[in-house]
Amino acid sequence: MAAELDPAVLAGDRALLERSSTADRVADILRARIAEGFLSPGTKLSEDAIGTALGVSRNTLREAFRLLTHEKLLVHELNRGVFVRVLTVQDVVDIYRVRRLVECSVVRHLGAPPYDLANAEAAVEEGERTAGDGDWRGLGTADIHFHHAVVDLAHSRRLTELMTGVLAELRLAFHAMDNPREFHEPYLGRNRELLTVLRAADLVKAELLLTSYLDDAERQLVRRYSETIALT
Repeated sequence: MAAELDPAVLAGDRALLERSSTADRVADILRARIAEGFLSPGTKLSEDAIGTALGVSRNTLREAFRLLTHEKLLVHELNRGVFVRVLTVQDVVDIYRVRRLVECSVVRHLGAPPYDLANAEAAVEEGERTAGDGDWRGLGTADIHFHHAVVDLAHSRRLTELMTGVLAELRLAFHAMDNPREFHEPYLGRNRELLTVLRAADLVKAELLLTSYLDDAERQLVRRYSETIALT
């Protein structure tokens, strides 16, 4: 049985909410916690605990839950409550379809250099630091940050908003991997390689590297999800 969210995880987030806080802001916080790996698939969300931790009303929290349910990050089960969604193989395949369409297109259409790669560089350094500390959940978060940074190169608010939800959903898929180090560590080097190629403005090679990267990650996750289904 999945454990409920520890309210202590949200203790520092209450300060982020201003007096005029809205359900959108609460949803932003919970979405970020999902993307950071704090909420695993199947986790039940307690209205009382989260509402108290963030200092928001039950109605505001329910609206935030509704927004995240629409984004396919949460699911409401009648007479049971709200849970972090458990993905399917089909979800994983669709997530990677969207990633190819968006991320590869962003790289393909970057135009003339130079590109502002500061955030991508910071994400790679974050990954190297967390890997050095043996923080594999942190390495997964750094990987999410790197791909956010790649999409942000398009300077499109709509694409950034779209991929914020897609990458949070992707993070739910990461939980299926029994050995997060074995899964995440090889992609850290590939992120560094992609950053180097982008810095050299070799967009053809960058797109090829990114496509191969996404193909390999999807293959690993689909294989793991298929094995999990076979065991149930």
